[in-house]
Amino acid sequence: MLNNIQTEQTSDSDIPESSKGSKHSGCIGFIIDTAETILLALVLFLAINALTARVRVENVSMLPTLEPGEFLLVNRVAYKLGNPKVGDIVIFHAPGVDDMDYIKRLIGRSGDIVRVEDGIVYVNDQPLYEPYIAQAPNYTGTWVVPDGQVFVLGDNRNNSSDSHLWGFIPESDIVGKALFIYWPLDQITVLHASNIVQAVQ
Repeated sequence: MLNNIQTEQTSDSDIPESSKGSKHSGCIGFIIDTAETILLALVLFLAINALTARVRVENVSMLPTLEPGEFLLVNRVAYKLGNPKVGDIVIFHAPGVDDMDYIKRLIGRSGDIVRVEDGIVYVNDQPLYEPYIAQAPNYTGTWVVPDGQVFVLGDNRNNSSDSHLWGFIPESDIVGKALFIYWPLDQITVLHASNIVQAVQ
């Protein structure tokens, strides 16, 4: 024997006005929360993008420190808040090329005298201890860094297009300072100039 089961259909007219209002309020609240979350994410993205950059190493000029295919996080405001230091790995606009950036190591600052002799780099007659380079440079020369410019070299000294070939870089062309390698994961490395370049005593 089948039981008679009655179902009730409630029309909108039977729903209390207070319940309708709470449903509409909940929907509007959800939309507002979603919009606020999206706006906050956008603001954070723009802020992070303004302060940092992500760059990919494309060539061999910084071997063995940096390898092609590695990704670096770059501090865009490093030199707006402080001065460049010898040993910093910097990203800058390539000389004469608007849409290309280079990665090199900063060796000389404004007023410095950079000299390369017998495979050793000297800054203001002080030899630099550089265990990170691929080989000792096979070239010689002396450069006086003009005001407002810097002198840069690749760590792969004998296979790098850098200041020993085409001269100085305006400080205004520096995009930022490389902070660390973040990809591939097994290559994560913090790039500290103070731990890398130190004058021989």
